[in-house]
Amino acid sequence: MFKIAVFASGRGSNFQSIIDAVNRGEVPAEVKVLLSDKENSGALKRAESEEIENIFINPEHFENQIEYEKEIINILEMAEIDLIVLAGYMRILSPLFVKKYKNKIINIHPSLLPAFKGLNAQKQALDYGVKYSGCTVHFVDEGMDTGPIILQAVVKVEEDDTVEDLAARILKEEHKIYPEAVKLIAENRIKLEGRKVKILKEEK
Repeated sequence: MFKIAVFASGRGSNFQSIIDAVNRGEVPAEVKVLLSDKENSGALKRAESEEIENIFINPEHFENQIEYEKEIINILEMAEIDLIVLAGYMRILSPLFVKKYKNKIINIHPSLLPAFKGLNAQKQALDYGVKYSGCTVHFVDEGMDTGPIILQAVVKVEEDDTVEDLAARILKEEHKIYPEAVKLIAENRIKLEGRKVKILKEEK
């Protein structure tokens, strides 16, 4: 069985969307472990209620990021993880960690990358005056939201949108395309050619 680890810092709604898709039999994978850097994160509570191994690792208990990530790597190796899914994980992974798991880490971002990278992407989009925004699932590389794009979903921006309005509509699309991306990878239907991601047809 294809095994995934989810890293989350917040409420864990994308994490839940993946769990639900797995439970419905839509994604041929097992959510093996949930790791969080926040002791009271909603994601930890969701994992506990789903009886998924959940681990809080306090970054402040380590001398530096390398030592912190060594602890994470130990857990991932023990669990024989095939894919790392970042779901609202608010820490930047070191280049060493990213290289170790090259093309095995994915993230979701609330904009149509490469536009509006980093924090507050929905506000950036509204401030810029775009007519369409959306979300992007991408592989993680050493840059900030710069990895190869796997899937995107488009969301129309309404004239009276607040940041909260737009964020809520984008989140609905995130909950659709993130499980789909995990499914494609678990089914070995993703082929990387440079920066381009090709999606292979489903075998009948």
